[in-house]
Formats: sequence, structure tokens, C-alpha cells
Amino acid sequence: MPASDPSRPEYANWVPSKLVYIPGALALIFLVLSILSPWFALPAILLFACSVYFAYARHAFSAQGAAIQFSIQDLVLQHLRWDGEGKVLDIGCGNGPLTIAIAKAYPMAHVTGIDSWGASWEYSKAICERNASTEGLAKAVTFQRASAAALPFDDATFDAVVSNLVFHEVREVRDKRLLLKEALRVLKKGGVFVFQDLFLWKTVYGEAADLLGVIRAWGLESANLIPTNDSSFIPKALKLPFMLGTIAILHGKK
Repeated sequence: MPASDPSRPEYANWVPSKLVYIPGALALIFLVLSILSPWFALPAILLFACSVYFAYARHAFSAQGAAIQFSIQDLVLQHLRWDGEGKVLDIGCGNGPLTIAIAKAYPMAHVTGIDSWGASWEYSKAICERNASTEGLAKAVTFQRASAAALPFDDATFDAVVSNLVFHEVREVRDKRLLLKEALRVLKKGGVFVFQDLFLWKTVYGEAADLLGVIRAWGLESANLIPTNDSSFIPKALKLPFMLGTIAILHGKK
């Protein structure tokens, strides 16, 4: 949604604009160079294809397009089953859409959203706070800069912990299972968790059955892995492994 309209929240897009413009600009450069040598035409074509693909994905994710990123976010909410009272942590909140959605759905809860807000993304703490204020939920949410690799909270602080398509992006930790363990560390005994990520991408998480076995060995009351990559609203073009083709929800109770 446009940032110029202060009456609307600004949740940005999961596909940064630079993924559209940088390949497009490079494609033009190589196209010009192809005048000197036809070999430059191949990278020009490949880069142009990348630019077109990410432009398509950006539009599909947006509210002006198919609003797919909001539908994916809703999958997390659908699996968040608890009494709605207490404290919730949203790991990797971006511009706060899931944080704020939880606060709307559970008015008795207080929701904390954390993010590193790096330069690679079109997100910031200031935008999060403005979005919460715009939605009339400034008192129901708190935003804090932090890394998913080392959460600045004591053990058993939260009644629920959620995260949406974040863990695979955390570069500080190679073994992404350690991020799951850290997220569960701050969850109270009996608390619930819902994590959605590229859990079916073997390159990142290994075999799904092995991942689930490791997590269950941590002594949780329950842990289940549900594929969400087959959701009917996801078009085939977005089902590449690094996009939405390997997403699944890991949820359960500590």
C-alpha cells in the first residue's frame, strides 16, 4: 500500500523492488554490450527473465495483485489455537502485519514483534509503530530490534510464539534447527507455537521426517508439520523451492 497515505498501514512487499530493478538494469547493460559481442545477449536474456519473474511475484504478493502474502500469513493465524490471553512473540515481524493481525484477533493478548530490520528489506521499526497506530493497536503491540539467533528474552517468557517465512533468511546460523530451538526456549511450558517456513526445502532443512524427529526429541507435548505449499491460492509460477514451493507449517505445544 502506498506510504504516502498516512491513513493506511504500509506492510511493504516480500519481494524487494531491487530484485526487479537491478536485474532489469543489468539486462539493459548486457543488451548494449551485445552490439560488441553476441555472447552478451545470453546474460541479457537471463537477467531480463529474472526481472520479469520478480515483477510478477511482487505484483502477485501485493494487495493490488492477488494479495498472496496476506493469504499465506492467514495460514499462521489459522493454526494459532490458544485461549488468546497472555504474551505472544512474532519472530521476524517485518513491517508488523502478522503482529498486528494477532493483536486484532486476540484483544486480550499483548504481542511483541522482533526483527533485525536490515538494509536488505523495505522494513523498519518506525513503520511498524506507525502501522500499529494506524490500526488503533499501539498499546497492544511492542516492536523491538533483535535477532532470531539470540532472542533477548528469558526462558519461558511467552504464551505463544509465531514466525512466518523468516528462519531461512537468518544468515548468522547455518543449522536452522537451532533457530527453532531458540524460539521454543522463550515459550512457556504448555504454550503454543506456529512457525511457517521453507521446511520442505531439503537443501535448507533436510528431510522433513528427520526435522520433525529432531524437534519431537526436545520433549514437546506435540509437534506437527503440515505442508502449505499446495494451497489453492498459490499459482504454479510461485512454487519454486526458494519461493513458495517448499513452505510448510510447524505447529504444536511445548
